[in-house]
Amino acid sequence: MQPLASSRMILEPLVEAHADEMYQDLRNARLYTFVPQDPPASLSALRTRHTRLESRQSADGREAWLNWALRARVGAQCLGCVQATVFNQDKTALIAYTIFPQFWRQGYAKEAVLAVLNALFTEFDLSAVDALIDTRNVGSIALMESCRFSRIEWLPNADHFKGSNSDEYRYRLERSHWHV
Repeated sequence: MQPLASSRMILEPLVEAHADEMYQDLRNARLYTFVPQDPPASLSALRTRHTRLESRQSADGREAWLNWALRARVGAQCLGCVQATVFNQDKTALIAYTIFPQFWRQGYAKEAVLAVLNALFTEFDLSAVDALIDTRNVGSIALMESCRFSRIEWLPNADHFKGSNSDEYRYRLERSHWHV
């Protein structure tokens, strides 16, 4: 897997060594308001997770696990990460991203998502990319729509975490609607 580039970032293939740099920022509870995960329990647990993701595929080979750490070109700070799970059988993917709160509302998420979408559609020849977004996450909803994703499904009670039910929207970007 090659690094990707955008105007302000280098998207580095995620490796175990990124855990040391990302751990403190991934401990910020604000990142987990709309997702069922919790902050990493320890640096060791995060290293183990990153090591598993370095395989770049599921044990059965049906999924490609593509994960990038986002690094600013200026200052070389780690800004967050983007992940894409490619479902090899149906040529689709599911995309997700995490931008550390100190970098919110600066356009990094959109820039990173667009770079990854370009790679997914050109290098993997996918038919569509989906995203699952909590209906309360207005920032991510706006991001998906600004990247030309269409809301295709409402999933009531999609998850239960942090003491309440979560509804989700499924967004999809079809290959025919993708352009750089």
